[in-house]
Amino acid sequence: MQFTAQQIGILLNGSVDGNPDVTVNTLAKIEDAQQGALSFLANPKYEHFLYNTQASVVIVSQSFEPSQAVLPTLVRVQDPYSAFSVLLEQYNTLKLQKKGIEEPSFIHPTAVLAQDVYIGAFSYIGAASSIGNNCKIYPQVFIGDNVHIGDNTTLFPGVKIYYDCTIGSNCIVHSGAVIGSDGFGFAPQADGTYHKVSQIGNVVIGNNVEIGANTAIDRATMGSTTIHDGVKLDNLIQLAHNVEVGKNTVIASQTGVSGSAKIGEHCVIGGQVGIVGHISIANGNQVQAKSGINHSITEEGLKWAGAPVRSYTAQMRTQVIMNRLPELEKRLQQLEKKINDIK
Repeated sequence: MQFTAQQIGILLNGSVDGNPDVTVNTLAKIEDAQQGALSFLANPKYEHFLYNTQASVVIVSQSFEPSQAVLPTLVRVQDPYSAFSVLLEQYNTLKLQKKGIEEPSFIHPTAVLAQDVYIGAFSYIGAASSIGNNCKIYPQVFIGDNVHIGDNTTLFPGVKIYYDCTIGSNCIVHSGAVIGSDGFGFAPQADGTYHKVSQIGNVVIGNNVEIGANTAIDRATMGSTTIHDGVKLDNLIQLAHNVEVGKNTVIASQTGVSGSAKIGEHCVIGGQVGIVGHISIANGNQVQAKSGINHSITEEGLKWAGAPVRSYTAQMRTQVIMNRLPELEKRLQQLEKKINDIK
C-alpha cells in the first residue's frame, strides 16, 4: 500500500517539510533506504546519512535543523523513534491482515469459530475447541481437542497446541512453539528402568502473552502449568511441568525452568539461565544471563548473577578478582623465586 507524506504527517500529528504528495510503500533504515521508502532520524550520530539517503520521506524531530541541503521530504514530529514505532505497528498489522478459511484444512464439527477468523491451509482444529474473534491460525497449526483460544490471538505457522490447553486474548505464539507436551516425569524402578508418569494436567496462558519460536511449555502432571498475563517469552525456552510465571515477567532465549518452579511478577530473566525445580523467585528480581538459580529468592527487586547464583554486586567483585588471577599468579611466582634465592 502507498501513503503520501501528508497522510503520514496527519497520522503522526506532525508537520511536512517538502513535497506533501510524495509517496512511500515500504519502511527502511536511513542508511539503506531507496526511493519509495520511509525512514526516520532519531539519533544524531546518524545525521550524516540524511544527506545521502535515497529515502523519499524521513521522520525527524520538530527541533531538527539540517546542516546541509536535504532531498527527502521531512515529517517533523515530537518523538521520531516513537512515531516510527507506531508506523511499524501499522505496517505489520496490514501485512498480517488475513481472514477466511483456506483449504485443505480440518475443523472438527464440534469446534466453534468466532467472527473474522483466519484459518490457514493444512491446519487442524480438534473436537470441542473454540477460537475467539479475529484470531489468526496460520498454515500447519495443530490445535488439539478441547483447546480454547481468546480473541485477537495469532498462532504462526507450525505451532502445536495439545489437548485441554487454554490461551487468552491478544496473544502471539511464534512458529515451532509447542504448548502442552508431556512434562518430564519418570519414576525410577528397582531394575534401573524408568516408568512414565502420566501427565494429565494442562497449560493455561493468560492475556497479552508472546511466546517465541521453538519454545516448549510442558503440561502439568496434575493441575496447570500457568503463564500469567503480559509474560514475554523469547525463542528456545523450556518451561517444565507445573511451572508458574507471574504477570509481565520477561524471559530471554535458551533459559530452562525445571518442574514446579514459581517465578514472580515483573521479573527479568536473562538468556541461558537455569532454574532448578520446586523453588520460587520473588517479584521484581533480575537475573543475569548464564546464571544458575539453585535456591529460592525471597526478597523482591534484587539483581542476581553467577552459577550458582549470588547477588549481582558480589558476583561482580568476584569477577574483578578472577580477571586479576594471571597477574596475581605472576606476582606469587616472583615472590617464591625471591624466597628460594634467600634460602
